[in-house]
Amino acid sequence: MGIVRHFIDRAARCAALACITLLTAPATTFAALPLAQIQLPPGFRVEVLSDAVPEARGMVLTPSGTLFVGSRGEGKVYALSAALSGKPVVHVVANGLVRPAGVAFRDGSLYASSTSRIVRLDDIEARLDNPPTPVVVTDRFPKETTHGWKFIAFGPDGFLYVPVGAPCNICAPDENRYANIMKMRPDGSGLQVVARGVRNSVGFDWHPVTHELWFTDNGRDYLGDDQPDDELNHATQAGQHFGYPFCHAGNIPDPEFGKQRACSEFVPPVARLGAHVAALGMRFYTGTQFPAEYRNNVFIAEHGSWNRSERVGYRIVRVVLGTDGKALRQEVFAQGWLQRGTPWGRPVDVLVAPDGSLLVSDDLAGAIYRIRYAP
Repeated sequence: MGIVRHFIDRAARCAALACITLLTAPATTFAALPLAQIQLPPGFRVEVLSDAVPEARGMVLTPSGTLFVGSRGEGKVYALSAALSGKPVVHVVANGLVRPAGVAFRDGSLYASSTSRIVRLDDIEARLDNPPTPVVVTDRFPKETTHGWKFIAFGPDGFLYVPVGAPCNICAPDENRYANIMKMRPDGSGLQVVARGVRNSVGFDWHPVTHELWFTDNGRDYLGDDQPDDELNHATQAGQHFGYPFCHAGNIPDPEFGKQRACSEFVPPVARLGAHVAALGMRFYTGTQFPAEYRNNVFIAEHGSWNRSERVGYRIVRVVLGTDGKALRQEVFAQGWLQRGTPWGRPVDVLVAPDGSLLVSDDLAGAIYRIRYAP
């Protein structure tokens, strides 16, 4: 990993907001990642696209095949040109942003999240070697860093969806400003609340048939090792309330705020995912490479616990839905990033590639994986 560390250190010395550095990762560096420890269902295999994407978070793949990846503490946004070719080149297309965890792409422009802002880089694919200075689309979001990282994505209605986490573990903030999911037009106008009572969503997608919004939500801390569960939620109309801070996981009144409103007042989760698993990125599987029974299933990246007495998560789970939108079952799809209580990787986001393979970002290993079905 020495050559990669050299390029990362050189990039860190670049002070300009949109400076560019090429990070090339020789295939030999992949040997440092113990892929043999990752367990998958029969017929599936995993490979590394790149291990030169420090703190890799949200992902978006353009129609021409460029994979853009956000980061958390690094403040950088990355581009992997020819991402699925087997020999992607990693570019830094933005630098100096505050927790640019989320990325979205529309009409040739890359949108990147920051704690309080959304920025845009125009004509970005033609300028990977000389990226433009990011244009501020809006700076109307809160500046608090607690749950301030933002997964972003364009919905089927053409609006950019942006979650705003609670600025605390448990509190009762302004529901029109915090603990919600919002959306806005690509130019930053028309900002409005889509869902309330959402403590910290770091992943969402739209059902490929109904086009309704589904999202993960992280449960509060310090109620013990085994409660409350993280959630998979389904918004059937705008303005619904999903419980925070009054009720957790649909059935656990909060010790402090639960007496103010009953759990029955809120939309319950479709699936309870387990306490402290840190359910982040989620996508519906819309490809055709995996067996037919995977079609329209939900894949969820579990980042893993940080304060549980025994660690949990650090895996990819699959939620199988019925035609009525209810969860039939959930099961582990990929695991092995946690070994004897110590993680060597932390899955963050999942993304279905055009060929039907599943991409996974990992902010601990600084890697992007590709999972294929090849029996």
